[in-house]
Amino acid sequence: MAFFIKQNDTSPILQANLKDANENAVDVTGAAITFKMRPVSSSTATINSAAAIIDGEAGSVKYEWQSGDTATAGSYFAEFQVVFAGGGQTETFPNSEYIQITILDDIA
Repeated sequence: MAFFIKQNDTSPILQANLKDANENAVDVTGAAITFKMRPVSSSTATINSAAAIIDGEAGSVKYEWQSGDTATAGSYFAEFQVVFAGGGQTETFPNSEYIQITILDDIA
């Protein structure tokens, strides 16, 4: 998945449908969701913040950009980490790749 946003923008919201290895929706009802993002050239996360569930049964989640999240233009890897309700198991999505985010610089 590729996502583009301009430097210093907080819209559009990043939305994703979390799926298992068989492309089935993962039920995230009641889970704690964290959005994580880091520059491609670094191992240090620049974002490690709570994300929201849109439709738990469909595995639909979103991250609403905060002021400063898109301040630095560049290429980033991102993922959603899910801590499931009940047993507390943790799984990261997508689990076979990253969400590729490009923050494009402002013209002026």
